[in-house]
Amino acid sequence: MSGKAILLCKTASLTIAYEVHGPETGVPVILLHGFPYSPRAYDEIAPLLAAQGYRVIVPYLRGYGPTRFNDAKTLRSGQQAALAQDLLDLMDALSIEQATLCGYDWGGRAACIVAALFPERVRGLVTGDGYNLQDIPNSIRPLDPETEHRLWYQYYFHTPRGVEGLKQNRREFCELLWKLWSPTWSRSGERYPLSAPTFDNPDFVDVVIHSYRHRFMYVAGDSALESMEVLLTRQPAISVPSISLCGADDGVGPAPQEDEDAEHFTGFYERRVLSGVGHNIPEEAPEQTLKALLDLLQH
Repeated sequence: MSGKAILLCKTASLTIAYEVHGPETGVPVILLHGFPYSPRAYDEIAPLLAAQGYRVIVPYLRGYGPTRFNDAKTLRSGQQAALAQDLLDLMDALSIEQATLCGYDWGGRAACIVAALFPERVRGLVTGDGYNLQDIPNSIRPLDPETEHRLWYQYYFHTPRGVEGLKQNRREFCELLWKLWSPTWSRSGERYPLSAPTFDNPDFVDVVIHSYRHRFMYVAGDSALESMEVLLTRQPAISVPSISLCGADDGVGPAPQEDEDAEHFTGFYERRVLSGVGHNIPEEAPEQTLKALLDLLQH
């Protein structure tokens, strides 16, 4: 898959695969990928953090790579609370009391939720595209037509045709999203083949489809996560030191001129819009991502 050593960590619901860099005694940093990406997004970041003495953990999210569900009966949920609970469970299993978190897309959502609901577990947060919590009760409200157009893939996943399309063409489909979401990135063709094998996970399609249906209230979530989902309907603020990285050329969620998320952050907060960068922030802009992490770690 990547040629890197992959470790396994068993939690209540998953056996989570992760890559680790740096000394065991280093200050922990957890780097979280999104959909449809992989830990390869941090190839130019994790080794440099490790070289400065940090303990860097890069997990494969549920439905990706070697990560597996422990029980065949467990709902293959992709809801936001599941991603956050996986992160908490991983931290507990690895005896990480507090970490600096970095994530974008799905991984950014997990990081933002843990930062919002469990701030004592988070030293600092680098978030792709700001406040990444879904406002599910208001998801039924239509957005402006241009934004709706960019979300075409989500509506596709709401249909049986979309499920079959992802099953039959997962690599081609995800490669198309890479191109659409990072339209000005010249390395997409070179880098995509490094992540594509992680989508062959047997749970990938089920987790993805559930994620994009749950956020629009078209399917029920995992009952064990309902209490967390209720808390998230209140759109809790994030109080930990945070830096938001936004891609100016993001093809699915371009950065607005005005920061619409600032009100959700009550502690130190800074927004950095990255020129020439699309949706795959850490892989397209490793230097800027590393700088944001070090700014928080050394704050």
